[in-house]
Amino acid sequence: MDIRQIRLLHLRQRMRQENIKAYIIPTGDYHSSEYVSDYYKVREFYSGFTGSNGTLVVFDNEAGLFTDGRYFIQAERELDGSGIDLYRMGEEKVPTVFEYLESRVGQGMKLAGNGKVMSFSFAEEVQRVCEKTGCDFLTDINIAEELFENRPSRPCGRIRQLPIELTGETTAMKLSRVREELAKAGCDGMFLSRLDDIMWLFNIRGEDVPYNPVALSYAFLDHERAVLFIQNVSELQTDLFMIRNYDEVDVWLKNELSREQKIAVDPKSVSRFFYELISQHANAVKIQNPVMLLKAVKNETEIRNLREIYRKDSAAVIKFIYWLKKNIKNQAITEIDAVEYLHRKREEIDEFMGESFQTISAYRANAAMMHYEPVTERPVTVLAEGMLLVDSGGQYLGGTTDVTRTIVLGDISDEEKLHFTKVAAGMLRLSAAKFPEGCTGRNLDILARQPLWELGIDYKCGTGHGIGYMLNVHEGPQAVRWKPTDRSADGILKAGMLLSNEPGVYIENRYGIRTENVLLVREDEKTADGQFLSFETLTFVPIDLEAVDVEKFDERDKRLLNEYHRSVYENTSDLLTEEEAAWLREAVRPVV
Repeated sequence: MDIRQIRLLHLRQRMRQENIKAYIIPTGDYHSSEYVSDYYKVREFYSGFTGSNGTLVVFDNEAGLFTDGRYFIQAERELDGSGIDLYRMGEEKVPTVFEYLESRVGQGMKLAGNGKVMSFSFAEEVQRVCEKTGCDFLTDINIAEELFENRPSRPCGRIRQLPIELTGETTAMKLSRVREELAKAGCDGMFLSRLDDIMWLFNIRGEDVPYNPVALSYAFLDHERAVLFIQNVSELQTDLFMIRNYDEVDVWLKNELSREQKIAVDPKSVSRFFYELISQHANAVKIQNPVMLLKAVKNETEIRNLREIYRKDSAAVIKFIYWLKKNIKNQAITEIDAVEYLHRKREEIDEFMGESFQTISAYRANAAMMHYEPVTERPVTVLAEGMLLVDSGGQYLGGTTDVTRTIVLGDISDEEKLHFTKVAAGMLRLSAAKFPEGCTGRNLDILARQPLWELGIDYKCGTGHGIGYMLNVHEGPQAVRWKPTDRSADGILKAGMLLSNEPGVYIENRYGIRTENVLLVREDEKTADGQFLSFETLTFVPIDLEAVDVEKFDERDKRLLNEYHRSVYENTSDLLTEEEAAWLREAVRPVV
């Protein structure tokens, strides 16, 4: 029997002992993180699915895994043999998690899950199902984690305090701004549990989550106090805020809160457990997280550092592409070899701290899986034919990067050329957008998709996400997508925000194409019709002209490509060897 079936069997035995009809296992940790350490990978333990978004629901006679379009192909393969059904979120006739539950439960039944790993907003939706069907919802039963055999230990890495040369703003300044927002909302204090928000507010970084320089922590602030709950208490030296042990947070809240206080919480990030605890001892007020909004707008120091880091990171990617194209016909290269060479190029940059996510190095059909991860034990050889998609990024002292290029290695089909060209056109058109202040990414998404929509093609994910500064590679509230999601409200685009721009084509069992740059929102002209905004491109990596069918470009597309390629050479040639610079000059030759 498959090991996952055995694990589910043990879970179901405990469910029967507790008289539980359905058990819910989300992806997250106690902080609603997208990426989690091995300690929190409970859903992966039972399902084998390794993606960053998914909810597992286990009944006594069936189980369902719900995930989004980025992971459809990957999830189908990874769930094989588990006995778990895949539910493709957003697809026609596919129920939501809550509709799935509602159709299978009834009066007097019990639903359960760990309230510490469920955001309050998610748990609230489950509660509505229970009220509608007459079920009970228990969030203090933690049997899935109790049965997690050989569970890794909870991570506890080093902590780094950042100087103002990197942050551009002191913790005192940030606390003052947050308190102003709380006063506007009529709140006396706020509880924070999202890790990147806490790192930004206190100007620290950690090592507790792979690829994300964050430390497991909670925070509380009111108009007089700021308290940070963290594991490595002794590593911090400050008189700006109080420091308490990470595991003391619930006791501290019980002792320090009062019924008269209005305490702000973000229901999309604070867990059901902490929302209820705060509600029992104070007046919990649901608001949109002001720290997330403040963090998303980069200050001039951060922007200055980002420009230089993206220039250096782009040069590392160019060196990698040059090496790959030069050697693909002369030596055996695997997907993993590509990952390791690119890592070495980034390591040569003084500010480099590590990757910002696991590098996607996907050859041919593997690239149809948006979040494919090469495996050392099963190496895939890259041949001098077809295309290799590489999506990668770095964490640096001075910025977080994210870039994707699809690289031609030999002969490709006319269809692949057509799709590559339309993806490039969409990326360039969105980059050139000029729009009035007040727009969200939903107003702009069509610019990237229209060249593909004209072919009857769409990609099952957003076009772009926000990006942190020395923080998580995915951050909100800004995003570019045409479908609303329940992960966060679409954020109004403001000068200083970062966005990825990554349209693509994914043909199952054949190939995948993605071209991604990172954009900085900047102020443009102000007219009688208001303030306009536009984008500044931070990424400087050539788009492979071997896959561009110039006849499928209109004149504006050609101009945009030539202007972009001119900026690529101007911004990176001084960081390359003479041989690399000569290759780049040819790689960015004008198209006519």
